[in-house]
Amino acid sequence: MVVDLDEGEELVVDGTPVRGEHRFGVLPERGGVDAVWGDAVIEVAKRGGQDIVRPRHPDAPLRTAFTGTPAYAPDPRWTVTGRYVPFDTPRPTTVGAAVEGLEHVYDAPGRVEFELDGRSLSLTAFPGHGAGRLMVLFTDATSGVTTYAANRSLSLEPPAADGTVVLDFNRATNLPCAYTDLATCPLPPAENRLPVAIEAGQKIPRERGGS
Repeated sequence: MVVDLDEGEELVVDGTPVRGEHRFGVLPERGGVDAVWGDAVIEVAKRGGQDIVRPRHPDAPLRTAFTGTPAYAPDPRWTVTGRYVPFDTPRPTTVGAAVEGLEHVYDAPGRVEFELDGRSLSLTAFPGHGAGRLMVLFTDATSGVTTYAANRSLSLEPPAADGTVVLDFNRATNLPCAYTDLATCPLPPAENRLPVAIEAGQKIPRERGGS
């Protein structure tokens, strides 16, 4: 991807001012760089094998009018202890994206097994942010009713030595695609569509008609 700046124009790319022609080079999948243009930050990234450009401006109505996200009241019943079962080797797992035509591929290191309301359930886990942490994407019977239809995310602390891991669904959060059609968020794998109503965590954003 290339940008050709007019005389006197300047971008600050990852902290370095650039002028004239600038080549962003080959970006890694799910990687990207930020280019600052005045008050705006322009993300140049790669998602699903395609280069994308996403401008972010501090005066965007979605930001200035944001009043918070509705959520269920915390309830201890939605905090459960499960067991992490690692795969012999990470499994490349292809999932859809919030934007039609894109796909994401994650190396799933294992799955988390747990019980909820007397039912045995499991979730394929993806690497989280931080050493040993995990992340699960899921939908449930509330999806499209009181919670965002496409996905929610739950971050997990590193499992204990015996595989014990805590799932606190009170901390289930929306991804950016819950707020804007311009996000490329991954969708849960098919096996992460839970057949129970998890009435915990964040609900449909007000920007999508939630209350």
